[in-house]
Amino acid sequence: MTTQIKATCPDCGEVNLTPDDVQLMVCTVQTLSYYAFDCAGCVRQVRKPADERIVSLLKSGGVRVQRWRVPAEALEEKSGPVVDYDDVLDFALALGDTDFLADLARAARIS
Repeated sequence: MTTQIKATCPDCGEVNLTPDDVQLMVCTVQTLSYYAFDCAGCVRQVRKPADERIVSLLKSGGVRVQRWRVPAEALEEKSGPVVDYDDVLDFALALGDTDFLADLARAARIS
């Protein structure tokens, strides 16, 4: 007998799933853990947060755990001005200048 897992799709409401239908992603940062499933009714991927209680319930229902780690760079505190659309546009335009990157490399070696 296959375990039935009840979940809720925002569009279709309650759906019945098997453990193989559910993807459980447990992160080293607990607040980023989630579970996901493809709703058979609307063919939408539904993704929901998974706290310790949800993780425990899904594991006990036979859902396999996939672990993932947040890169350290993503957890670093950021400082300085925020990069905005104009900064990205200026950078893209500067890339069109074939000497731009060479000039940057030369300047970095001099400093």
